[in-house]
Amino acid sequence: MKFRLRPLLCATAFALLAACSSSPVNNSLGDLPQPSQTSIEQLLNQAGSSQSEQANLLRLTAADKAYAQQNAREARQILGSINLEGLKPAQQMFAQTLLAQLDLLDKQPAQAVKRFDHPSFAQLGELPAQQQIRSGLTKADAQAANGQPLAAAQERIFLGPLLDGDAAHDNREQIWQLITSLPDAQLRQSVKDADLNGWLALAAITRGNLALDQQLAAIEDWQKQHPGHPAARNLPDDLERLKTLAREPLNRVALLLPLQGQLAGVSRALQDGFMAARYEALAAGQSAPAVTVYDSTQMGSLDAFYRQAQAAGIQLVVGPLEKNFVKQLGDRPQLPINTLALNYGDSQGAQPPQLFQFGLAAEDEAREAARRAWADGKRSAGAMVPQGDWGARVLAAFQNEWQQLGGRLVAAERIGQPVEIANRISSLLQMRQGMDFIFLASTPAQARQIKPILVYQNARDLPVYATSNLNSGVNEPGVNQDLNGILFCETPWLLDPSNPLRAKITAQWPQAGTSIGRLYAMGADAYLLALHLQQLKALPNSELPGLSGNLSVAPDQRVVRHLPWAEFRNGVAQPLPASNAPLPTTSVPASLSTP
Repeated sequence: MKFRLRPLLCATAFALLAACSSSPVNNSLGDLPQPSQTSIEQLLNQAGSSQSEQANLLRLTAADKAYAQQNAREARQILGSINLEGLKPAQQMFAQTLLAQLDLLDKQPAQAVKRFDHPSFAQLGELPAQQQIRSGLTKADAQAANGQPLAAAQERIFLGPLLDGDAAHDNREQIWQLITSLPDAQLRQSVKDADLNGWLALAAITRGNLALDQQLAAIEDWQKQHPGHPAARNLPDDLERLKTLAREPLNRVALLLPLQGQLAGVSRALQDGFMAARYEALAAGQSAPAVTVYDSTQMGSLDAFYRQAQAAGIQLVVGPLEKNFVKQLGDRPQLPINTLALNYGDSQGAQPPQLFQFGLAAEDEAREAARRAWADGKRSAGAMVPQGDWGARVLAAFQNEWQQLGGRLVAAERIGQPVEIANRISSLLQMRQGMDFIFLASTPAQARQIKPILVYQNARDLPVYATSNLNSGVNEPGVNQDLNGILFCETPWLLDPSNPLRAKITAQWPQAGTSIGRLYAMGADAYLLALHLQQLKALPNSELPGLSGNLSVAPDQRVVRHLPWAEFRNGVAQPLPASNAPLPTTSVPASLSTP
């Protein structure tokens, strides 16, 4: 009978486990290595050339010391001097666990997971709690590193009753991080394990567009429904932070935009989208903060504006839009008021903790294209981007993400005048045999030339993944026939004309139905972010479904957009289903999107 505990065993059993010595409960399993102050060299000298059980225990102790010193090579050499299959089961489990830890040091998580298929682990429950914990946590770490978060969470849930104090707290936090990294579909599945079901249900509460008071009420209901759950007694730290937020409701917001000059048109679209989202909330019976609009072209300085805003009781500033102002804010150690900038600065290093940044960065879309192509099974890419600084930034974002995922960039071409495009494509296709797809960032006019040239040059079957810049947003099937087959990421705003808020806005401002609509979507999402910004920060793996994409807050406090995908068919943009493969996520700072 195994001595590995399930979560509902009594506290008396925990005490018995804690009292277990390093000898297995079943003595036929053999002894485990003992902690020793002796050096690695002395341990190996004591072992000598003997292959006795005692000598191999000394070698296992020496290998473990080498691992503790992060010396994977020496640890493997020592283990290589042992006939591992000749060891007793307890020692085999110790050795396989140590090998898995070495695999993780060497960034080989798949190999680490396989270590636990060793038949000796069938008796792991008969070992002392300390070894059960070490083996279990190592297995969970390997599964997490190998892209198996649900399996890793299950392993940690299984180990929970063996832990107490700080170790128990850390384990619960790790379970929470693993569970909240799962996609929505997995959170809503039903499994046999009651504790795992509870974790899934709790994480599901944090998803979606819930006001803070509604979210806290849902958490309290969950606690009542799961009174014996480990997280009901000790909520994850993220959820405890939500309680603090509830004591600071958002009542007054400043909208800081350039109402005159070159950016006035952009500002009007952002402001109209923002205020329309607020009016929609009021019409639905929701409370909404008071909004004061400030003209950034009329302020004397940022310091003067913040003093004025503080005097007016402003709790959150939405803006500025101008890149130079965002850079100034990013260079400061602190800001007097939490601020959601509507652009990205290029400041390097630490940002003030009160500063969040949000924009329609084409670099985000370039990274999205890399992730989608990788999830679709592509591994080698060509790229075509416009000449100039904007194209260089977009290409760098794509290349960095693609290479982090493990992909290869075969070739890249910069496109300029229409007469040059055919020659650029011809140069790119010289590497055709090593290319799975082309990444494209271009204007609609450029894209309409590129696809026919690919067909003419016998590259009809070469997939093209593009940013949204090629989509004018205007329904012109005749004009857009030459875009057929191109896959591109796009805002939900332009892919779902039936959205109620979009319908109301386009009825009043018809231009919002074209590519300019992305700005109205950004304004509406800025309002949503104003309400949920601190929740997104407190729940790092949560997303807010917006009209410019699904929104989350990265560790650097930049808002990240994840966009749906579409394909031109018969000259019309048709939404695509999500990729069946999981989309990896790697966060790289974004920059200004406007070409």
